[in-house]
Amino acid sequence: MSKYKICVYAICKNEEKFVDRWYESVKDADKIFVLDTGSNDDTVKKLKSKENVIIKEEKIEPWRFDVARNKSLDMVDEDMDICICMDLDEVIIPGWREIIESVWDSNITRLSYIFNWSLDKNDNPIVSFYADKIHARHSYKWTHPVHEVLTLIDGKKEVRKTTDKLIINHYPDSSKSRSSYLPLLELSVSEDPNDDRNMHYLGREYMYYGKWQECIDTLIKHLNLPTATWKDERCASMRFIARAYKELGEYDEARMWLDKAIKEAPYLRDAYVERAILEYTLENYKDSYKYAKEALKIKTHTRTYINETFSWDYTVYDLLSISAFYLDYLLESLYYINKAIEMAPNNERLINNRNIIEEKVSKYINEN
Repeated sequence: MSKYKICVYAICKNEEKFVDRWYESVKDADKIFVLDTGSNDDTVKKLKSKENVIIKEEKIEPWRFDVARNKSLDMVDEDMDICICMDLDEVIIPGWREIIESVWDSNITRLSYIFNWSLDKNDNPIVSFYADKIHARHSYKWTHPVHEVLTLIDGKKEVRKTTDKLIINHYPDSSKSRSSYLPLLELSVSEDPNDDRNMHYLGREYMYYGKWQECIDTLIKHLNLPTATWKDERCASMRFIARAYKELGEYDEARMWLDKAIKEAPYLRDAYVERAILEYTLENYKDSYKYAKEALKIKTHTRTYINETFSWDYTVYDLLSISAFYLDYLLESLYYINKAIEMAPNNERLINNRNIIEEKVSKYINEN
């Protein structure tokens, strides 16, 4: 007999292609609650055909993610013990219920787990971090119009626990627009200008839109907020400021901010790799080589959403190979291109680069 009543709740819109896969992963829940916010495909029809799914249809106008999440949470029965908030493009691993029941106790209010934000074609994680959308039924609400978070209310004390045994995989729909994110982030910051998290997200969103000066100004505001103390995120803000200055052609400013980022979080690869990329772009191969080598000294891949994919894929070895080639470190160049190809065996550019390097190595050996 189960120790706890566990439910899954979600919001959705036009998710028919995900319904079957999602339901198969969550069907061991006691109940499943879904708020559909305006689908015009067969999402609702497919969900209604599933056992234990309670579905409600309601359009949220004006759109806010926190309002939608809270309305879906309101659907959940009061006697549920544990709630799992899961979007339909996510899949929870088999045996999840037994894992939760083995780690949960009556004092816990929130559970963190491994969330694989992106995976390769073989289901190997590319971006992975701890998420925390499993929570006790009561005393929580969602806040912020976008990049919404669970917030404890009623003065209750939060008790967290983390497990590496529980994994949720994310398979995002790349066809979906994120056009609502920028205005919602601007709204979020206007509602709470002292929230460091959303100030960082807004600056990042300006970067995505190529609004370079707005990006710089907003991320400097983030860094000056007294609550902006998480070094990983501060480092990211500094890196994004550097990217904006790079795009504006102000390379000395970009270098300065990347140096600040390295100093802020020297245990992260990201700022070293971005500095190596900058120097490579400017054909300063000696410095590109230097910073890529520094990046490789960092072996620990921390589990946060801040980490960049390019810091842990073939990119560092690619940079080292090219930089070493131009510095006439030919054997090193060959070594690093082989390391890069090990990680990206079907990359034609890397394979072509290896042919060029091998030809030059062979020529050098014959001449000497």
